[in-house]
Amino acid sequence: MLIRWLTYSFISCFAIGLIGILLIIFAALVTFSSLPSLETLTDYRPKIPLRVYSDEGLLIGEFGTERRNLVKIGNVPTHLKQAILAAEDDRFYEHSGVDTIGVLRAAYSNFTAGGVRQGASTITMQVARNFFLTREKTLTRKFSEAILAFKIEHYLSKDQILELYINQIYLGQRSYGFAAAAKAYYGKPLNNINIAEAAMLAGLPKAPSHFNPVVNPKRAKTRQLYVLRRMHKLNHLSDEELKKLENQPVPVNRKSRTFAMHAEYVAEMARQVVYDRYQAKTYTSGIKVYTTIRKEDQDAAYQALRKNVMNYDKRRGYRGPEGFIDLLKDGVNQEETLEEALEKMTDSDGIYAAVVLTVNDNAVQVYRKGGKIIPITQEGLKLVQKFLVNQNKTEKESLRPGALVRIQKNEKDNWEIVQLPEVEAALVSINPQDGAVRALIGGFDFHRNQFNHVTQAWRQPGSSFKPFIYSASLDKGFTPATIINDAPLSFDASQTGSKLWEPRNFDGKYSGPIRMRVALAKSKNLASIRILQAIGLQYAQDYITRFGFEAERHPAYLPMALGSGSVTPMQMAAGFTVFANGGYQVTPYFIKRIEDKSGNILDTARPAVAGKDAHQIIDPRNAFLTTNMMQDVINRGTATRAKQLGRSDIAGKTGTTSNFIDAWFCGFQTHLVAVAWIGFDNPKSLGNNETGGRAALPMWMDYMDKALKNVPTDNQTPPQGIITAKINPDTGLRETAGTITEHFFQEQLPPQAEVNFNDLSNTSETFRDQLF
Repeated sequence: MLIRWLTYSFISCFAIGLIGILLIIFAALVTFSSLPSLETLTDYRPKIPLRVYSDEGLLIGEFGTERRNLVKIGNVPTHLKQAILAAEDDRFYEHSGVDTIGVLRAAYSNFTAGGVRQGASTITMQVARNFFLTREKTLTRKFSEAILAFKIEHYLSKDQILELYINQIYLGQRSYGFAAAAKAYYGKPLNNINIAEAAMLAGLPKAPSHFNPVVNPKRAKTRQLYVLRRMHKLNHLSDEELKKLENQPVPVNRKSRTFAMHAEYVAEMARQVVYDRYQAKTYTSGIKVYTTIRKEDQDAAYQALRKNVMNYDKRRGYRGPEGFIDLLKDGVNQEETLEEALEKMTDSDGIYAAVVLTVNDNAVQVYRKGGKIIPITQEGLKLVQKFLVNQNKTEKESLRPGALVRIQKNEKDNWEIVQLPEVEAALVSINPQDGAVRALIGGFDFHRNQFNHVTQAWRQPGSSFKPFIYSASLDKGFTPATIINDAPLSFDASQTGSKLWEPRNFDGKYSGPIRMRVALAKSKNLASIRILQAIGLQYAQDYITRFGFEAERHPAYLPMALGSGSVTPMQMAAGFTVFANGGYQVTPYFIKRIEDKSGNILDTARPAVAGKDAHQIIDPRNAFLTTNMMQDVINRGTATRAKQLGRSDIAGKTGTTSNFIDAWFCGFQTHLVAVAWIGFDNPKSLGNNETGGRAALPMWMDYMDKALKNVPTDNQTPPQGIITAKINPDTGLRETAGTITEHFFQEQLPPQAEVNFNDLSNTSETFRDQLF
C-alpha cells in the first residue's frame, strides 16, 4: 500500500509538474509571439533635446523634456561601468538575460527579511522594461520582462545592451542617461567624473528621486557607500581605496542648469526659428543650432547692461522693502518662517532675497536662504539710509525686522542692500561687414521678463535717429559746413500730424546760424527740423527705408526729424551698419548653421558681405561724411564721455525722447556696431536729466571697452571723391586762412568767402528760405 501510494503521488506530482512546464512553455510561446519588435533597440533613436551653441561651440541653451547626451560604450569610463554593474547586475556578462542565481539569492534575502528587500531584475530586464513595458508590479509584466530579456540577449551583444542602458535610464534632474546626469549633477563631461562621483551616479537607477544628491544628500551618500562597498567586494577597489573614497566629499551642482554664458534671449530666438521649421521634431530629434554669438562679447554686454541698469536704479533712490513677514508670531519656528518667505522670492544672478533680522543706525543684519546670517554696514546701507527705523518713515516704508529686501556683493566684495530694478534695457552688437550678431541682451533678467527688448520693443529713437535725416540731406546738396539757423519755430497740426507744436532744444538755448556738423554734434532740434523742411518730408520718409525702417512707422511729418517714429534696437543697429561699412546694406543674422544629431548640415547662413555681394544703398562718400560728423558727437558733442575709451575710430549718436522716456546710444567702429537702450515697459519718465548720454552711453562704453580691447584702431580713409578745404567756421565758406578743415563731396565745395553770402551758387532759393 505504501509503495502504491508513493508511486501514485510521484506520478501525480510529475504530471502536475509536466503540465506546469508545458503551460509555462505555452505561455512563453504565446508571450514571445506577442512581444514587440526589437527595432526600437537595433535602430535606437532616443529623444534628444534641441541644443543651441555659441560661435565657439559653447552650449547656451537646451530645449526638450529629456536631457540626454549619447555616449558610446567605448567612451564610458571603466570605473563607471564597474560601479553600475556592482550596483545593478554584477553577473551581467555571465547570465543570458535572467540571472537565476540572482533570483534565488533575492528570494532567500527577501524570505529571511520578511519582505521585499532585494530585486532580481538584470540590466537586460531593465532595458526591456524601460523601452517596451510599464512599471506596474504584476506577475504578467515580470514574466513578459523575462521573456523579452531572453529575446534581447539573442539579438544584441552585451556591450550593446549596456550602452542602451547607460544612455536610456532616468537618473533624476530631467537627465536621461549617465552622460546627461554627469553634466546635471557635477557640471562635467562623463569621461571626467571620478570614482566617488561614478558610485553616486550608479546608485541612482534604483530610485532617482529618493537618492537624488541635490534633494536628499544623506540618502544619496548612504547609497553611494553601498555601491563603493559592492565594488570593493568585487575586487574593483582595494581596502585603502575604499577607506579614502568613503570619506571623500562629492560636491554637486545645485543649479538646475548651467550654460557657458547668459544668452537666454538668443537661445529663445533660436528655438522659435527651429520650431517654425521643424515643429514637433524640434525638441526630440537632436537638432543643433550654432549661433554667431561670441562669448567674450556676450559676457561683456551682459555685465555692461546689468551694471548700468543697477547704477541707474541707485540714482533714482530706494522704493522700500518688497514686503514684510512677522518674526514674532507665537508658536512658529522662526527659521521655517524665514525659509518659507524666501522660497517665494526668486534670486537674480547675484542679487539675493533676504529678510531683515535686526536694524540700528549703523548696521543691518539679514537672513539669507540656507541659514546664512549676513551683517551689512556703512557703504552697504547707502541706498537705504533714509529708510532706517530712526528716520521719519511710515511703518510700511521703514526698514525694520521682517522686511523683505535684496542684497548683492559690490565691487569691493562687501554686501549691500539693493533692489530689483523696474526699468528695462537692451544691448545688441553686430558685425557691420556681414550682419553677424555678436552679442544680444534682451532685458535685465530673462527669467523675470521674457520680452525681448532688442527685437520686440518698438520705441521712439529720439535724436539717435537724426543721422539718417542728415545723411538724406547730404544727398540733397547739404555739406557738413552748410549753415543752418538754430532758432525757435512753431507749427500747426497740418505740419505735425497732431497738434500745435513749438519744439525746443534740450537745453532750452539757441545758437543761431551754425554749421550742420555742429548741429548734429550738439543735437540741435531746431536745426534738424529746418534740414527736414529743406529736403522734403516725402523724400526723407522714402530715404530712411533704405536702412530697413518701415515708412508707416515714421509718418511724413516734421517730428520725424527728432525721432518720433517707432524702431527696435535691432533696427537701429542694422541702420548704423550702413555708415560703418561704407554704405552697404547687410541683414542682421544670428544663426550660423543648423545641424542634425549626426552633424549633417540642415541649413547654413549665406550673408551678403559689404564690398562683395551686399547691395550699396548710399554713396560711400555719404557714409564717410555722416560717420565723420558722428565722430564729433563724441569729440565735442553730447557723448564726450566716450573719449574715455581712448579711441579715435568710434562714432555715434545719443538719443533722448520727450520727458526722458527713452534713452539711447547708437555707436560703432569699422568692425562693430552696438546699440544701447533703457526705458520702462510701460513708458514713463526715467527722471530729470536721464539722457542718452547719461543713462545709455555708459552701458555702450562698458561693452565697447571690452569688445574692442584687442582690436587695433581703424580710422576710416576718405573714399575717392572726398576732398578737404579750410573754411570759416562762422560762415561755412572757404577761406585760405580758415581755421577749420572740412570734408566735402568733390562737386560740392562751398564758394570762397568773397562771394556774397546771399547768393550762394550751391544753395537753392528754397533751401535758403527754409534754413533761415
